[in-house]
Amino acid sequence: MTGAPIAVIGPGAIGGLMAALMQRAGHDVTVVAREPTASHINEHGLDVVTDLFGAWHAPLPASTTVPRGARVLVAVKADGVAAAAGLLRDAAPTEVIALLNGVEHMDRLRAAAPEARVYGATVAGQTRRTPVGGPRPATVTHSFNLLTIVVPDAAEDLGLTAALRDTGAQLTTGGTEAEVLWKKLRFLAGLSLLTSIWKVGIGEALDRDPELTAGLLREIAAVASAEGVPSTGDELRELLAALPPQTVGSLEADLSAGRPGELDAIGGAILRAGQRHGVVMPVLTSTVDRLAASVKA
Repeated sequence: MTGAPIAVIGPGAIGGLMAALMQRAGHDVTVVAREPTASHINEHGLDVVTDLFGAWHAPLPASTTVPRGARVLVAVKADGVAAAAGLLRDAAPTEVIALLNGVEHMDRLRAAAPEARVYGATVAGQTRRTPVGGPRPATVTHSFNLLTIVVPDAAEDLGLTAALRDTGAQLTTGGTEAEVLWKKLRFLAGLSLLTSIWKVGIGEALDRDPELTAGLLREIAAVASAEGVPSTGDELRELLAALPPQTVGSLEADLSAGRPGELDAIGGAILRAGQRHGVVMPVLTSTVDRLAASVKA
């Protein structure tokens, strides 16, 4: 493959999977991480096990910095946005696509790479990565047959978009950046909050407390509608019910481990947007407060 090298900031579950898939498609890919993680991946690579693409070993090179002029995929969690912005600021990238949850990260990333084309996109898929360390490669696992990427219409012609299409994921365009991010956030919030409350897959979580489920999804839909993505609670329930019933949000694992994870980037972001629009959100507020208290307990 030709073109500028690709750097993937954050070789976690999603970043590691995307890096391995792009490398397997023939692209020049480097993963970017903190020193211990970068050293381990340089020595051991990553093992990848997927229901959709099979299993293989990915001998990925790793660095603590982004090569200058690279095309950059940002795949960190919310608490990694500041560090990712610093890496972009030092690298003068040409293209940046961010596969982050939430809607509040793009201004910081765009300010860090003012000469680049920078877009927020979304990815959907059940992924996990084992901890990095020890004598063996970490393993990225992708379960089920769902792996979809949505980019804004304006990012369709990027070289990085073409590389992501080469992964074999289902890649589509979805309107403006705000529309793409809010379509994902309204869906992700229901999945993450419900499976975190009940600590079960979404199939069971939807039915644990029908009144709470209906109220929560109705309020999320109202905020998404106010942000320009018309939605209803019934529509969100249908989307969630169509998932494999064992599906859980990554937030659940963080909260169970006593970490706040992306609770604020998901639930908090919707609350702040709803407040700006004057949306009344008693169920969402109590749910986010309940989950936040569980971390502090």
